[in-house]
Formats: sequence, C-alpha cells, structure tokens
Amino acid sequence: MTHPAAEFITKAKSGETVFGYWSVLDSPISTERLGMTGYDYIAIDGQHGLLGYSGILSNLMAIDAAYGPAGLVRVEANDAAVIGQALDAGARGVIVPLVNSADDARKAVRAARYPGKGLRSYGPMRSGLRVGPIPADSDASVLVLVMIETTEGLANVEEICAVDGIDGVYIGPSDLCLAVGGKFPNDPDVAEDFNAALERVKKAAHDNDLIAAIHTPNGETARQRASQGFTFITVASDLTHLEQAARDHLAKARGN
Repeated sequence: MTHPAAEFITKAKSGETVFGYWSVLDSPISTERLGMTGYDYIAIDGQHGLLGYSGILSNLMAIDAAYGPAGLVRVEANDAAVIGQALDAGARGVIVPLVNSADDARKAVRAARYPGKGLRSYGPMRSGLRVGPIPADSDASVLVLVMIETTEGLANVEEICAVDGIDGVYIGPSDLCLAVGGKFPNDPDVAEDFNAALERVKKAAHDNDLIAAIHTPNGETARQRASQGFTFITVASDLTHLEQAARDHLAKARGN
C-alpha cells in the first residue's frame, strides 16, 4: 500500500495545492496529534525550532505514526552534514535556509542527492524503511526546497530557480520583508515592495516548473496565498497557536 506521504510528493511536484503545518516544539505527542488533523505535511524547524537532532528524529517518527502527512525538516543551515542527517532520519524533504545564489542552490542539491546527481553519503538508516534504500528512488521521492529570504536571494532568484535538482523555492516572509527594507516583519511601509518580491519569486518558480512555497501566519492568509498562485503553503506554528488559544480562552473566561 502506498504511504500517503508518497502521494504528497507527487501532488506537490505536479503543482497541486498542499497545506502544511509548522512545528518548533520538541513534543512528539502533540506532533502526532497534529499529524491527525488533515494537513498534507508537517515541517519540523531545525533552524529556529526548540529541538536538536534527537528531537527531529522523534518528531519525524511521530508524524509517521499519525499515518497521513509527510514529515519535512527545515535544516539549520545549507550544510551537507545536517541535510544528510535530516534525510537519513526519514524526512520526506528538506527546506534549506539562506540560499543567496545559484551556487548555494547547487550546494543544497549536492547534499540532498546521491552520486550521479549529488554527493550524499550512502547510509539511509531510518529513511530506508520508507524512502529508500535505492539511491535513485530516494532522490525521486524527497523534496529539496530552497528558501528565498534575503536581498541577495531575491536578486538572484531567476538564476536560483534555473538550478537543476531543486524542486521549489520557499519564501520566508519575515526575513524577506526585512530584505526589501522593512523595519520589522509585516512593515506596512514596504508592503508594495514586499508584494512585488512575492510576485517575482512566484513567477521565477512557475517559469521553471518549480513549487512556489510560502509560510503564512494563519488560515486566512494561507487561503489568500493559494488564490495568488502559491501551491505549497505552511500555516503558523504549534507554539504560536498554543499561546493564542490559551490567551483566547482566558479572555473568554474573564468575559473580556
């Protein structure tokens, strides 16, 4: 029987709209619960999240236990060791931060693909249970998304999107807002420049038949981005929603 996560890879690569969730907490039990809510993927944040490698591994196992979404990892850096570890742990894809040039994108591809396409060391470990262990099968069944979130990345986005082996570009909106001159994320003073940047990244992705991915703070914004042509859309995060839900319930209890 085909695992739903394998079907997700096919959907994402074909341009179907998929919605995911973001996790920064090292809480496999809650991650497993989130995995049962219907999202197409859950991304574990290894860069800014509050967890290390053992947490990434445990939470990927929790996602698999939910038997529904694909487990992805935003790795801590564009580094072969951490990209390889995330994939060996069973990630169905990696989101690589701070990709500023075509050379950076090629570096990410080499780290994520086995010889022939890359330099990934053969040692599939847990990933061999579901993703491999045949290198060509692994290469075809994991996503490589590179983040566009800096001034340099935006300036070079067309060249980045032309790199063979990446599956898509992922917009980090907070950093991208700063990159276009914002004083803080969502700075209204740079809204026009920010929206132009979004369109530029999306067009570069579509022109190269790549996934156009973006992070969003809530479901309403996610729906808006989908209507704009983004097809790989992440919603908020577990820590943010935990705080929001607790504050909302307290306000209602106090009659505020």
